[in-house]
Amino acid sequence: MNPTENPITEDDIANFLANTPDFFERHAELLASVQLSGGHGNRAVSLQERQASMLREKIKGLETRVVDMIRHGQENVTIAAKMQGWTRKLLQTAQARELPGAIVQGLTSEFQIPQAAIKVWGVNGIFSDEGFASGVSSDVQAFASSLSTPYCGVNSGFEAVQWLPEPELALSLALVPLRAAGLPMVGLLVLASTDPQRFHEGMGTDFLEQLGELAGAALSRLRTQASV
Repeated sequence: MNPTENPITEDDIANFLANTPDFFERHAELLASVQLSGGHGNRAVSLQERQASMLREKIKGLETRVVDMIRHGQENVTIAAKMQGWTRKLLQTAQARELPGAIVQGLTSEFQIPQAAIKVWGVNGIFSDEGFASGVSSDVQAFASSLSTPYCGVNSGFEAVQWLPEPELALSLALVPLRAAGLPMVGLLVLASTDPQRFHEGMGTDFLEQLGELAGAALSRLRTQASV
């Protein structure tokens, strides 16, 4: 058969080398004689040097990933510690009427959130005149009930923003519905920042959902608590 009718292709060569691992053992001189682009500039290097360079780049990439994993792990440990401290303060709050204030104060201090506000509805009548239970429209309650996950993004003129001490400084928001498993909606938590990117659309909300569930569970005491 005429070899020109079925010329050897690059794939044929690649398959041969892949399936003949001892080829370079029998022809070790090729490793030094084959010249390749160094990958940086026009300098030619041997196959061995090129392989070593590729390995160094791969190792550098892996080292960067390890550093990122360590950093994220440290950040998670820090957040977990803050969450534990905040939860501990809620558990130590003896008077039910002090819980909304404890939630807001704990979040602003533990997590360095510039502004926060909270409103609760459906409370026991003995709490109905408290600031945290007044000034909540039916529209806000309906909006909070419609949130399956916290809203994060720009301030689009939400009514709940007016609960903040300085609503004009709220450039980004997190609106967190307060509910606990098996319990009805309790209220709405507003977190705000002067940084437009602090709470941005598309950010993960798992942490905020946990905050909402813990706060919602704590605030359920306001529905049935008989003492002040």
